[in-house]
Amino acid sequence: IMADAILNSKLSLARAGGIRVDVSASIPVELAVSDIDLCVIIGNLLDNAIEASVRLPEGERMLRGYIEMKKNRLYMSFTNLTADKKLRKENGRFRSSKSGMHGFGLLRVDSIVEKYGGYLSRNSEDGAFTTEVLLPV
Repeated sequence: IMADAILNSKLSLARAGGIRVDVSASIPVELAVSDIDLCVIIGNLLDNAIEASVRLPEGERMLRGYIEMKKNRLYMSFTNLTADKKLRKENGRFRSSKSGMHGFGLLRVDSIVEKYGGYLSRNSEDGAFTTEVLLPV
């Protein structure tokens, strides 16, 4: 219920920002991951995707996401178009482009994925950014 509420809230914000949204989500009722941890992951990844997308002209904004079961793991993938060129990693991580006290969302996502023994992958290309997460159920 909490994940559904976060998804609907964030996707409504994306649509209000003129972002074309293509999201499919099927989340089992019972998971090894807490509702709060799942919502932190989904919320942070969607917030980042929305922030990056709104810097594009309105007709070019796009966010695509999938949340579904793959064997015995919950698979999440979020891709957004961005005005940025391919980002470089520093010390194995993408550096936040935000100034001040920002950029902690991805660290929280990383720690949650690690806590559950999951897998996380981020990929930056010219004009697009993708994050994939696998979590045991």
